[in-house]
Amino acid sequence: MKIIDISQRLHNQIPVWPGDAPFTFGLSWTKEDSGSVNVGKIEMSAHTGTHIDAPYHFDDEGARVADLPLERFIGKALVVDLTGAAVISKEELSKFDFSGVSKVLIKTGSWTDRSKFPETITSVHENTAPFLKEKGIDLIGVDVPSVDELDSKGLPSHHSLQRYDIQILEGIVLDGVEPGVYNLIALPLPLAEADGCPVRAVLIQE
Repeated sequence: MKIIDISQRLHNQIPVWPGDAPFTFGLSWTKEDSGSVNVGKIEMSAHTGTHIDAPYHFDDEGARVADLPLERFIGKALVVDLTGAAVISKEELSKFDFSGVSKVLIKTGSWTDRSKFPETITSVHENTAPFLKEKGIDLIGVDVPSVDELDSKGLPSHHSLQRYDIQILEGIVLDGVEPGVYNLIALPLPLAEADGCPVRAVLIQE
């Protein structure tokens, strides 16, 4: 069994959405001060690094993170390579066989320097959601910060995926991951009020 970490490492220089809360980790208590332990403190946006979007992120009536079914974030996943594609669409994805999987993870290669927030990305076309639903897919993962274009206000792909009950995983790292079928684990924390949550996403190769 091989475990492949497809999560971004969280550190104080990790890029976040422009204007969003930066990630910071520091010590509230040091072992020297407390006499026994170091105790850390984290401040961050819920959409830092590799994360999931709950429907509440873009819908005031949508489910929060803790209400999402955990089985959606565990299961057989197909990794596909769409490097160079202008957009992730039904037409692009129709080339692949989704038999026996319930998740799809898409390598676009369009976020080339993860030390900086990207200026452009390969986004997901809104016709993708109904196609994936037909194929039995209940989660889509992308190697970019959003399934929609970065300047989108209407977020058509987010809303389309929600309508078809497909969970959203963003900011995964698929560098060096070969296309194929893996077991995915990308569990969010049980945050009762949250609109999103960083995850430790891993692929298990039998």
